[in-house]
Amino acid sequence: MAAADGNVIPFGHGKVHAKSGTTVAKNCALTKRDYLCNLLTLTNVIYDAMKKAPRISETEWEVMKVVWAKGPCSAGEIIETLASADPTWHPKTIKTFLNRLARKKALGFRKEGRAYLYRPLVRENECVDAASESFFVRIFGGSLKPMLAHFVERKKLSAEEIRELRELLKHQR
Repeated sequence: MAAADGNVIPFGHGKVHAKSGTTVAKNCALTKRDYLCNLLTLTNVIYDAMKKAPRISETEWEVMKVVWAKGPCSAGEIIETLASADPTWHPKTIKTFLNRLARKKALGFRKEGRAYLYRPLVRENECVDAASESFFVRIFGGSLKPMLAHFVERKKLSAEEIRELRELLKHQR
C-alpha cells in the first residue's frame, strides 16, 4: 500500500527472484529506492540472459537455421526440411538435437495436439555474435591485428574489398 508521502510502492505481483537469490514476497511494500534497485537488478538479469547466447554445435546450427527461417514449426517440418536438403539426416537424430537445443534454452516449444511446435528463444545475430567472439578469442587471443593479417595474407582482395575495408576502418576512429 502506498504511504501518504508516496515513498512506498505496493508490490503484489507474486514472487520475484533476483540474481542474488533473494525473494520479494507477495503483497509486501517497497520504497521507491527498493523498487528501482529491484527493477534494475531484474533488468540486468534479463539482459545478461539475452547477452549470453547458448553454445551451439555446428550440427545444431543447421537445426536452428530451419527454425529461424520458418519461425514456429513442428518437429515434422524441421525433419522434412533437413532431410530434403540432405538425405543423411535421420529423424531420431534431429529430435535429439531439438531436445538438446531446448535444454540449452535456444529453443522453446509447446505441445499442440500430438505435435510439438518449436520456436527460437535466441536471435540468430546473438548466436553469430557469440560464436564469432568465441572463435576470435580462442584462435587469435582476442587480438584483431593477427586475425586481419591472417585473412588478408591468405585471400586475394579485390580493389573494391580493399576500399570497403578502408572505409570501415576510417569510421572506427
